[in-house]
Amino acid sequence: MHTRYINLKGILSIEENPNILYHQGKAMDNPSIIHHAYLEIVDGLIHDFGSMANLPVQAAEQTIDADGQWMLPAFIDSHTHLLSAKDRVDEFEMRMRGKSYEAIAKAGGGILNSAKAMAQASESDLIKGLLAKLSVARKTGTAAIEIKSGYGLSVDSELKMLRVIQAVKEASTMPIAATFLGAHAVPEGYSREAYMDLVIDDMLPIIAKEGLADFVDIFCEDGYFTNEDLTRLASAASHWNLPLKSHVNQFTSTGGLQASLASNALSVDHLEVLTDQDLNDLTTHFQQGKTCMPVALPLCSLYLKIPYTPGRKIIDANLPLAIASDCNPGSAPSSNLCLAWGLACHQMQLTPMEGLTAITLNAAASLNWSHRMGSIAKGKEAHLILTKVMENPAEIPYQFGDVLIEETLIHGRS
Repeated sequence: MHTRYINLKGILSIEENPNILYHQGKAMDNPSIIHHAYLEIVDGLIHDFGSMANLPVQAAEQTIDADGQWMLPAFIDSHTHLLSAKDRVDEFEMRMRGKSYEAIAKAGGGILNSAKAMAQASESDLIKGLLAKLSVARKTGTAAIEIKSGYGLSVDSELKMLRVIQAVKEASTMPIAATFLGAHAVPEGYSREAYMDLVIDDMLPIIAKEGLADFVDIFCEDGYFTNEDLTRLASAASHWNLPLKSHVNQFTSTGGLQASLASNALSVDHLEVLTDQDLNDLTTHFQQGKTCMPVALPLCSLYLKIPYTPGRKIIDANLPLAIASDCNPGSAPSSNLCLAWGLACHQMQLTPMEGLTAITLNAAASLNWSHRMGSIAKGKEAHLILTKVMENPAEIPYQFGDVLIEETLIHGRS
């Protein structure tokens, strides 16, 4: 199929060199733009684009007049817990009455609450629910997504979650990355050490042999898992050629970032508590020619009323930054990346274009996907957003409570 969009107000985030995998520092704020443009999609890939003055003479099979609308790369949500068996609106009410996230967790709520529901849920119900959540995410601009396990916390339930994600991968047109997050919390009846044995010795080999995960992850925080657990998991995952991602520095800075860097993690996610030493160590890592994408989760900060990741400091240190939703039932019950983009600007002091880079190309890099998507480049997959009529795409984060997206294209199709 050959589709041509004409009379676009503009095309944003053009990458003439498709080998550029992410942007850092000042480059995050300098996307290439073509005004009054056309864009062509052939068989699900970006085929050509340019100024309307250079519109090809040859007709396309389908021509769409997008007068006044912008074409952007679609959003890539690189950190979600989208698969869950139930909401936790009861805990929301508890929080509104003054209880903290940590206090609710200690009382049997939180992740362990979700794990109990997951154990009782059927795969068919989980598949149906996850497909519905993907449809909601797409309406706010998401065209590719990462989904974690971590609400299983047993061999059977973790495998169930990952098999559900695999089934949805096959049923959906949306690109999906699966992450094994067995080390999310310690279930009842286990010591932390014994549960880590279960994760590494029992769960991980089955998951790797069945090809159920693209990454492994761990929640490294006081009361959950230690830096030593992270190092041990990273070593075991390396044996199975599974890259490490990590939850670190959400509530405390206790060396999880440094352990992640030493373990060659693909990304470090959360970073709400980032000391000067943490920032220096992350900067040194990049100066040594290594990469580890910092990922901020502003919807979680909004919901839990905790500090926002210091995105301005990270970018000013000439580092890259990605933004994701952290969509989950307990601390960020939204997949709306338009809102996340707006919060990144309003609360983290990113410019609109830095925010766009963070939820597109840099988000793709945090999943090893930026050779495929995340910017407008010839040959990349046509995951694109067609905005509503507007003068400036910065209106999307500016009007952060609204969704100014006309349609989200996945492989060139709405």
